[in-house]
Formats: sequence, structure tokens, C-alpha cells
Amino acid sequence: MKQDGFKSFSLNDGILRALEQLKYDRPTEVQEKVIPIVLTKKDVVVKSKTGSGKTAAFGIPLCQLCEWDENRPQALVLTPTRELAVQVKEDILNIGRFKRMKAIAIFGKQSFERQKIELKQKNHIVVGTPGRILDHIQKGTLVFDKIKYLVIDEADDMLNMGFIDQVEAIINELPRERVTMLFSATLPEDIEKLSKKYMSNHEAIEIQTSKTTVGKIEHVLLEVNEANKFNLLLDVTIVENPDSCIIFCGTQEEVDNLYRKLKKANYPCEKIHGGMKQEDRFSVMNDFRKGQFRYLIATNVAARGIDIADISHVINYDFPYEKESYVHRTGRTGRAGKNGKAITFLTPSDEKYLKETEQLLGYTIPRGTPPPHDEVIRAKDAFEKKRIKRPPLKNDKKDQVNEGIMKLYFNGGKKKKLRAVDFVGTLSKLPGVTADDIGIITIQENSTFVDILNGKGIHVLEKMKTTTIKGKQLKVYQAKE
Repeated sequence: MKQDGFKSFSLNDGILRALEQLKYDRPTEVQEKVIPIVLTKKDVVVKSKTGSGKTAAFGIPLCQLCEWDENRPQALVLTPTRELAVQVKEDILNIGRFKRMKAIAIFGKQSFERQKIELKQKNHIVVGTPGRILDHIQKGTLVFDKIKYLVIDEADDMLNMGFIDQVEAIINELPRERVTMLFSATLPEDIEKLSKKYMSNHEAIEIQTSKTTVGKIEHVLLEVNEANKFNLLLDVTIVENPDSCIIFCGTQEEVDNLYRKLKKANYPCEKIHGGMKQEDRFSVMNDFRKGQFRYLIATNVAARGIDIADISHVINYDFPYEKESYVHRTGRTGRAGKNGKAITFLTPSDEKYLKETEQLLGYTIPRGTPPPHDEVIRAKDAFEKKRIKRPPLKNDKKDQVNEGIMKLYFNGGKKKKLRAVDFVGTLSKLPGVTADDIGIITIQENSTFVDILNGKGIHVLEKMKTTTIKGKQLKVYQAKE
């Protein structure tokens, strides 16, 4: 990589500014290989482990290639889970903040009518789960004639979760002239068939596992009988004393049971699985991302592409039945070049799954021994001190890029025939304000939200109380989050 990092890609100044504020100092290996190819508008199939920077590898070129003036969606990103859809949307918004790129997330268990209204607004990039995206396409509420870029993220999970038929149905509705990007931690045969069927002359990129996963994550197997798993978990967590840990279970019921046991043992923990209400799932993930508790007990819903900084440990309380799930689960730790530890409990009945997993990985997972009793006793004091101590809150990268940004609310929108250019034209004529100080503009039926950048929000707020837009005097307030 050249010394000038992301600047070598000839990116928009606003994107470079956002990357700098997000502390993206140098491209990761997958970004270094993928970004220049996508910028030439060539199809790619990328095999790379989770935590390698895949989202930015497609998010950066999407923000670069999409045109701000076009009101209809130009890019579609498919993800296997709702949590990942929201995360990808947030990442794209952060990267495209200063280019005023607008992205929305569309998924099930959310109001269809609300999404329909959002889709009528100016949107550059739509991120969503296959089922809900297909619903909108079939009902005509997602206009796709301007789609130039398609991203299939976590493709192997799409396959495991039974979404491939829906993905194919979506592909068949999209314009044939487009750039297609497929990203996956593993490349099962069905995924390779999908890429050959729908992508022509694509570039295949593989980030070698031997250079990444094994070097950054310490893997260990601990043999245990089913009846002794909980006691082993207590001993392991006392000795390891993790700063931040995800404990994976095979079923929702097992998550609930383990959560109750750990709560009773006064562990600072929460749970997440597909049987919970969506707003509760989002709330738990946000709190875990901020570091408000140390232990998250989860099904595979938390394994699929979720990016949370500094998870020191992953514990597979139940061995994953699907071999690809081991890669996704353990990929929650050792991210962004940091070290992590993946501890997997292995019962006698799990041996058949272990063999398949090791064949996929291409190496043998080393076997360890349970912590000796005297070691557990010695570690207990330090564990108890950390258990009762409130963990330090983590910095959210969204807060970094949003520093100096104020969102303003105006009580006028489409019904008053107001357009984004009307706001840009008016605001940029205010003294001390230029177009570079104006961020994302969201125009709704009766209201408009405008991001004011560079710490000029208060100045613009005061000036707009006595300034008209298109001859209309609008009420203006600082918008609530």
C-alpha cells in the first residue's frame, strides 16, 4: 500500500474527511484489494473473514460512485439479519456523511407503511434483508430502475438461513447492467454457483485465513460432559476474566436458561435471540456496543457480521452445528488487527461437527485443559473486582464523525413543494456558510431535517429564524435525536 493510504484511491474529499474522523488510518488488506477494482465498476467475489473491514470495502466505493443529484436508489445491499442491515446503513452514512449520501435500512418486523414513506424520499443506498426487500419490489414501493450496484453481504449466511431463492428473485428484478459484489467469510459450492450464474468476468479475491484468523485469534477446545458445562463456564470466565465476551448457545431456550443462571450468579450480562422483540434486540446490541455490560449470551443472530469493538473473548457454550457458524462466531473477536480468544466447549456428541469444521478451516483446533481448581481460586479476587466495577464506556465511531454536526428541523416539506436544492441554495447564502457546511437533507411530507456541519448549527439556527426558503418562513428548531 502506498504511504498516502486512502488518498491513493482518488476519493471524494468529503469521504476522505469522514474516513479521517472515523480513524480509518490505512486500508485493511481486503479494502486495499477490493476498492480499486469496484471503482473501475467491475464485479467482485470476495472471500474474507469477518472483522477484516468488508463493509468499508464496499461502502467506500458505493459512496464514491453514487451521484448525489439522483433521487432514486442507485445501490442495493442485501444482508442476512436486521441487526446487520442497520449496522451497514450506519457505516455507509458515516462514510458518506460529508458527501451527503443518504442510506436507509429496510427489514421485517418493522412498519411496512413507514418504510414505504421512507422509500419515497431521496435515497442513494438501500440496505435490507431479502424478504422485506422482495416485498417492496413486488409491491412497487421500491423503485429499482436506477440500481447500478448490488452488494450481497455475508452470502454464506444467506445460504444457511434459506434466503438464496429470495436473493435470486431480487437479482432477476434488477437492471442487467450493474456492478455486483459478493462478500462471504466462506464460499460454499452453492455460493460459487450463484456468482457464476449472475456475474460475468468477475474478479475473485481471497484474503488468506492463515494470515488473519489464526494469527489474531487464539482458538482452544475444552472437552466437557453436558452436565458439567455451566460449572466449566464459571471457571473459564473467572480465570480468563474477559473485558467483553459473547457466549454463544445453540437455541433460544438455551440462551434464556443460561442468562437466568448467570444473572443469578450476578454476572453483568444481557441476552439476544430471534424470539425477542426487534426494539429489544437493537437496545441490547447498542448497550453492548457501548460497553454497558461485559457478557452477551446469544444465538447465531449475534454472529452474523455484527461489528463491536474490542470483544476480547468468544465462548462457544454449544458447539455450532453448521461449520460456517464457527467462522462467524469466532470472528466477533480479534477484529481490526487486535488479538482475541475463542474458547469452544466440546461434548462427546460434538465430535462429528468438529471434523467438518476443521476441514473447512484447514487446520486442527488445539485442545486445551479446563482451568485447575487452584488457578480458579487464585483468580477469584481479580474476577470479583472487575465484576462489580462498571466497565468504561466505548467510543462510538458515529460520535466521532458526527462531532460538530447539528440536525435542524423545519416545519415544511414536500407539500410545500420544497426540494433539497431549495435548502442548499438558501443556507449556502447565509453569511459564513457554504455548501460544504450542509450535510444530509431529508425531506418528508410536512417536515425537513438538515444536518449542519462544522459546528455552524447554532449560527444557522439563529439566521433561519428570520430567513425565508422559497418565499416561505418556516419554523426551525434543533431536532431531537
